[in-house]
Amino acid sequence: MCPRWNRASVTAVETSIHVDAPFFVATAGDVSQAIIQKYGGTKGCLILARATKTIHKKLEYKKPDCFTATQELFNRVARFYFNIIQEHPYILELNQKRALTALERRTVQTKDNPTPVRPLPFQHVPAMFRRAAINTAYGSARSFFSNLKKYKEKKAEVEARGKKYKRRPPVPPREWNKKVVFYAGMIKDMDKNTVMLKLYTGKAWVWMKFKHTGRDFPEGWKVGSPHAVIYKNRLELHFPVEKNVKLTSISKQIQQNPNLRVCAVDLNMDGNHAVCTILSSDGTQGRVQFIHGNKALHHRRKRLLGKIAVKRSQHNGLLEDDDNKAHWKKIRDIEGCEAHRVSRRIVKFALENEATVIVFENLKNLTPVKGKYSRRSNTKRAYWLKGKIQDFTGYKAKEHRILVSIVNPRNTSRNCFYCDEQVSRYKDVPDGYTVGAPLFLCSNGHKGNADVNASWNIGKKFFLKHSKPGKKLPGVAAFHAAEKPEGSNGPVALPGSSVRDYGPNEVAATPQILRDTPTLGST
Repeated sequence: MCPRWNRASVTAVETSIHVDAPFFVATAGDVSQAIIQKYGGTKGCLILARATKTIHKKLEYKKPDCFTATQELFNRVARFYFNIIQEHPYILELNQKRALTALERRTVQTKDNPTPVRPLPFQHVPAMFRRAAINTAYGSARSFFSNLKKYKEKKAEVEARGKKYKRRPPVPPREWNKKVVFYAGMIKDMDKNTVMLKLYTGKAWVWMKFKHTGRDFPEGWKVGSPHAVIYKNRLELHFPVEKNVKLTSISKQIQQNPNLRVCAVDLNMDGNHAVCTILSSDGTQGRVQFIHGNKALHHRRKRLLGKIAVKRSQHNGLLEDDDNKAHWKKIRDIEGCEAHRVSRRIVKFALENEATVIVFENLKNLTPVKGKYSRRSNTKRAYWLKGKIQDFTGYKAKEHRILVSIVNPRNTSRNCFYCDEQVSRYKDVPDGYTVGAPLFLCSNGHKGNADVNASWNIGKKFFLKHSKPGKKLPGVAAFHAAEKPEGSNGPVALPGSSVRDYGPNEVAATPQILRDTPTLGST
């Protein structure tokens, strides 16, 4: 049985690693930040990074009203502190520990601080509960003001060109529905079967004992403070776990390993979710894997969005909060399931083929086409799903000491991998360029599956990116040899057996033919 994965806020892009995990704490002042340390004499030689994932523990379903009351109070306290930060934005200039101290001094009555400026309007709130709420409010405030700053900068940039900026500004959270975080002092006596939690009944704080089931915590991983998730008919505790891993930077890998292998991934809008290929630094092409399911997801999501659009039209766009709630939940669930499935198989494919880097295209600037609500929303959510797949792959890969890199998507589908000439993309007859068509043909006779060609181009861009002319690194000379000489229109192919020329009467490789090839796989 495959392990149950959940998204952790970890992204590893080349040698830049960001970790945002507010739960690895014994006290609120010890909120963990990104760990990026480099060792060795060469800059960027070794990176100590933190891999994280989430373990779900299902609690016996009792006293759900106490969980609800605790969460409601948690969000009221968080909103109170968010409003204070809004009134005093200078607090965001402090680090999290100092911001916590400043907010507590302003709101909490103590022996040394008998008259706080703005007393907390809630009685008998446990200290660790309050600090968890403060950290939640601090994180939300940083996010809001960061987005507001970006909006103002972008607006000024557009208006400086004499144009009108049409996007709406970000707004503070209208509703608070944050999960309760149980710091030390709110959870105790946890063993393999039971756990004690401190909950609010609406009148008082009490300790309650719950039975729990779920996966054991992995050995060698540090367990953090959990947060409670309330579902319709079940309760869960989600424990973040972390482990420090040592990663070798990409430049060092290329220098040390002349046969470096990368897994290049082309994420698609139609048919396949992804096409993965293995490419070595000497130009040798390896296995190919197709990950299917995108077409079925596309149709299923479009059908659900159509139902939402119909219901909205019946009410002239004015709906209650709970309307279409089940449809939206189903869409989120199937997208999350697919993102985990696809990312897990990408990492598995990379491990099987000893690839140490996974390469994606940068797909952040995609915008949906105009059209009906269901079509436009379906396309937009498909773009979001690609970002989810990249994020999930990043944190899953880090556990296995694999880095994720991003390259420019320009012309990865329009150029031939072998000779860099523009290609015709077609289904039956090679005439013109049809977006999404399965086959390609270039003017020099190279032909085959268009998605596989795009994936190989992504891998080639990765090697060229990290070995620019004038600063060539050993092991990637084949890709510089394959670049066109300046001022030349002639084809230049990769050397040796990596070139595949197709005869004039040979049938172009289709996904089915590739799947039947012994060295190529399908999922």
